[in-house]
Amino acid sequence: HFRSITAIVCEIVSSPPQNNAKVAVLGASGGIGQPLSLLLKNSPLVGELSLFDIAHTPGVAADLSHIETRAHVTGYMGPDQLDAALKGCNVVVIPAGVPRKPGMTRDDLFNTNATIVATLADAVARNCPEAMICIIANPVNSTIPITSEVMKKYGVYNPNRVFGVTTLDIVRANAFVAELKGLDPARVNVPVIGGHAGKTIIPLISQATPKVEFPADQLSALTARIQDAGTEVVKAKAGAGSATLSMAYAGARFTFSVLDAMNGKDGVVECAYVRSEETECKYFSTPLLLGKHGIEKNLGLGKLSAFEENLVADAIGELKGSIKKGEDFVANMK
Repeated sequence: HFRSITAIVCEIVSSPPQNNAKVAVLGASGGIGQPLSLLLKNSPLVGELSLFDIAHTPGVAADLSHIETRAHVTGYMGPDQLDAALKGCNVVVIPAGVPRKPGMTRDDLFNTNATIVATLADAVARNCPEAMICIIANPVNSTIPITSEVMKKYGVYNPNRVFGVTTLDIVRANAFVAELKGLDPARVNVPVIGGHAGKTIIPLISQATPKVEFPADQLSALTARIQDAGTEVVKAKAGAGSATLSMAYAGARFTFSVLDAMNGKDGVVECAYVRSEETECKYFSTPLLLGKHGIEKNLGLGKLSAFEENLVADAIGELKGSIKKGEDFVANMK
């Protein structure tokens, strides 16, 4: 069977090399970075895995490189190797930064993590401006505005390619609902909208599949548990950090969805915190249909219950403040 050269060329051009994607993890030696890198190394979607951190990366990379999967692993350490780590990347995942200790809010991390994220975003803008950027570093409500403003400075900002990873909120909601109802968590899907801190985390139990119902007091307690689940882990770890393993799982899940969509898979939907026109907040998390070029369609808030409407109203003020704080940080950067 001879096929025309045109047909072959068209096929090559129309299928991006994403089955062979190059993925960078910035902050790869940390508590989230190591298990996240392990999960990415284990995936057939990843062709090259580029690991960057300020310490220990050669060891992490050497260790992961012995795993019998096809992703080729390279490690980069220190600021002078950051540019090299990013060259040619299709997706950049950023778990870098410091974690919470007991008694801290995510916003208490702002001063340290804002500088880290701005520095890394600057390098992405210079080296792989077309990449999908998945930010895990807290406070996500502010680090996404920071990333966006840095990209704008270089004239390379694409709102369809910058994501705040809120997937852990969805993962937790699914696990907690499944537990309460005796369901298989793999079958449960609870959209979570808003932001990624305290009362800005808004689980839409009314939109859960399969359909579930809770009495008002139980619904209120469940919502609070989802909103405070990160603090639950911080307390249980008693000074040894925050959620790392569940966050790595959630970060990998989101990254795999982005890669699947880039590969042309249809119907890939994930919630993420992105530039948005869905509410009066400039950034807001809602379910997104992902495609080859990032966000294909924002699916919006959908139909909310009265309880959920109130949660949204309560979140707007705090979200706006966090967004402004991020934008002001970049405006005032030296």
